Amino acid sequence: MHHDPADESQEWFRLAPLDRWRASMKLWTQYLAQGGSLDPEPDSQSPFDFPELRGSRPVDGRTGLRVLRRGRV
Repeated sequence: MHHDPADESQEWFRLAPLDRWRASMKLWTQYLAQGGSLDPEPDSQSPFDFPELRGSRPVDGRTGLRVLRRGRV
């Protein structure tokens, strides 16, 4: 059986905007669960790229941020 990518695109565009949003959120959740990162890739062609200022990436791939306060301020 042959899978036509056009069918998948048509199916996507037939969804209501809210349904597309929900499907996108599921895909992002899956991507992040598999170790994906939202950090941008360095662009060596950019005039704003300063390799000497880049830090090392954490081993777990996360940003290293943590919640400092959970209660009310």
